[in-house]
Amino acid sequence: MVLNYIWIGFFVIAFIIALLKVIFLGDTEIFTAIMNSTFDSSKTAFEISLGLTGVLALWLGIMKIGENSGLINALARFLSPVLCRLFPDIPKGHPVLGSIFMNMSANMLGLDNAATPLGLKAMKELQELNPKKDTASNPMIMFLVINTSGLIIIPISIMVYRAQMGAAQPTDVFIPILISTFISTLVGVIAVSIAQKINLINKPILILMGVICLFFSGLIYLFLNVSREDMGTYSTLIANILLFSVIILFILTGIRKKINVYDSFVEGAKEGFTTAVRIIPYLVAFLVGIAVFRTSGAMDFLVGGIGYIVGLCGVDTSFVGALPTALMKSLSGSGANGLMIDTMKELGPDSFVGRMSCVVRGASDTTFYILAVYFGSVGITKTRNAVTCGLIADFSGIIAAILISYLFFF
Repeated sequence: MVLNYIWIGFFVIAFIIALLKVIFLGDTEIFTAIMNSTFDSSKTAFEISLGLTGVLALWLGIMKIGENSGLINALARFLSPVLCRLFPDIPKGHPVLGSIFMNMSANMLGLDNAATPLGLKAMKELQELNPKKDTASNPMIMFLVINTSGLIIIPISIMVYRAQMGAAQPTDVFIPILISTFISTLVGVIAVSIAQKINLINKPILILMGVICLFFSGLIYLFLNVSREDMGTYSTLIANILLFSVIILFILTGIRKKINVYDSFVEGAKEGFTTAVRIIPYLVAFLVGIAVFRTSGAMDFLVGGIGYIVGLCGVDTSFVGALPTALMKSLSGSGANGLMIDTMKELGPDSFVGRMSCVVRGASDTTFYILAVYFGSVGITKTRNAVTCGLIADFSGIIAAILISYLFFF
């Protein structure tokens, strides 16, 4: 129901603001612009789905090889001690745990093209365990919130944008983004755990947290001792080597188990095509809603209102310039990228607001896009508290990004 209210709110608020612009500002073009945005965003939704078709076919085909060869089952058994604590409703050793791990790994490496198909594969398997096919299950909600929190190790795309905009040190936002996205994920997991009464104080989880902290510490240490040129080169190289190694591993495992690797791939690829078609209506719905909300000027009013209230409280308002990127991030990844780039263009990539816009962009992921695509792929209409927990993770990421940006750059 939350998604329903938010989607309705996009249109109603956009209509009211557009009507006020016509009456009080004489803006006779606003409704034309809004309608044009609906056509453009509908086309974009279809193009995104069409673009996903090939990628989905590829990765679901690879995953089918891993499934038929038994590799996914083996991975699931290995990860059960930890993931079963986060997903207690999933049977121990179930193959979906392997799919969840593969998705999380791709996300952390910044491999969006691989992460989405792997995530949709995991959602399909979670739906098979779901007793209420139209309602999000507890494991689905935890999985979605981990995705929307956007935990990423190296934000390559943001650093590339900064380099293109002429930043003196394109990688100076790396550590702030790393800390912010970690906080976003941690808060999101805690929020879901409280809602689902999951006990996180246990040996496997504490060991995992210790390993993650050590890994991040080592990564930060390496980052501080490597030039920015080498950082971008090696991080991209390592990510792609790991990705291609996964493909080779799945194929070799299939050969060792003497399965028909090619037929397994084709079987999985067919699922990719049907999944891409299934998500089109959900993408159209939300991208159109987001487009009319932004085109009407509602986003500008919202940001301006927040800045005014903060100013009345006597708090520094320098961060307000980064709020459009922060708020758009939950709605649209491409929209947030556009606002981030525009902020750097107008104020400079090395300005306080320019840097902060990059940090808030990397603090978490596009919550509503992920919810629409993932839930839409399996026909979930009742999302329960998935939106609420996802937005809590989003909000914590934004707050963390703002505070950490003040600490690093102000």
